[in-house]
Amino acid sequence: MAEIKMGVIINGATGRMGTTQHMANLLAIAAEGGLPLANGDRLIPDLLLVGRNTGRLATLAASHGNLRYTTRLEEALAGPDQIYMDCTHTGDRPARVRQAIAAGKHIHIEKPTAPTVDEAMELARLAERAGLKHGVIQDKLFLPGFAKLLAIRQAGFFGRVLQVRIDAGSWIFDGTTQACQRPSWNYKKAQGGGLALDMMAHWRYMIDRLVAPVTGVCAVMTTAIPERLDEQGQRYTVDAEDTSHALLQIQHGAVGVITNSWATRLRRDDTMVVQIDGTEGSAVAGRHRCFTQAAADTPEAFFGASHPGGMDHHSLWQEVPDAEGPLRNPFRQCWEAFLRHVAEDAPYLPNLVEGAKAVQLADLAYRSVEEQRWMNVPELKL
Repeated sequence: MAEIKMGVIINGATGRMGTTQHMANLLAIAAEGGLPLANGDRLIPDLLLVGRNTGRLATLAASHGNLRYTTRLEEALAGPDQIYMDCTHTGDRPARVRQAIAAGKHIHIEKPTAPTVDEAMELARLAERAGLKHGVIQDKLFLPGFAKLLAIRQAGFFGRVLQVRIDAGSWIFDGTTQACQRPSWNYKKAQGGGLALDMMAHWRYMIDRLVAPVTGVCAVMTTAIPERLDEQGQRYTVDAEDTSHALLQIQHGAVGVITNSWATRLRRDDTMVVQIDGTEGSAVAGRHRCFTQAAADTPEAFFGASHPGGMDHHSLWQEVPDAEGPLRNPFRQCWEAFLRHVAEDAPYLPNLVEGAKAVQLADLAYRSVEEQRWMNVPELKL
């Protein structure tokens, strides 16, 4: 058994995602002796942190065992590290990823992979022509609730799927009474902001894998909160949507409804809830829990719910039990799969073409709003 170090550049290391999801999970793999490979070797991630603020980088690096760091992306890409992770702001991501591809780095990046589908496909083609491994983070199906939903789908629980509904979002404060929970660039188009661009990335791969590929989209978007305070307390005008509604046509005849808002107050079990209805049963899942109702257990609800207190609908669903063993962070599972993909050519589904599909759905949703019509979703190929 040998220990193999693999250098990973994390650009955006001091941001929330860079620190809590990417750096933390890679360090956890290293702290446990590395990732076991099929041949018995163990792969040890060796991190190089990249950011804009030298002081914050130095503090972060020192607090985690004196990790390597730099404020110069060119310096990082000139070194021997094999993998480039981009988790800083979206707007300039294509330029940074093109630099990394030119430097011969394998590409594993956050979504959305680019602001437009053309740029996203360009990155996929560049990485493929360069013979590099490439992928995008698709973490939501590793969350316990959605993993259960995927498992019962694969077991044939639903029969013929009729529809999928997604209700997601929460109230994001504008910064006047409580601090805004999202960075200000999320609300600025020029910096890659916008709810649809951010979240359609998740909805595309979730629906494609939980139901079937999306073939059409019609959308409505609004900006509910037109002014906010940024990180310095300065007021700015929001020029990106914070609310998005979409109707979807899905292969084999199913339909989809997405209601997504950063300006809604919760009266549901989770900030993100997916319901799938099929001829043989239905299931509802949040991030952690999943409930089912089989066709044989479905009550008559039309008249049963017609008077107050007539039926306790929640009690008529069965909870899907947790899988055995400890829960593993979804981002860690994404990283483990990609590290194996690089080290031993293990399969990795969410490549940059899959990332482009996510951008495509957002792009077509924006066009639907602009042109006030249904948009077809064509197949993307390298």
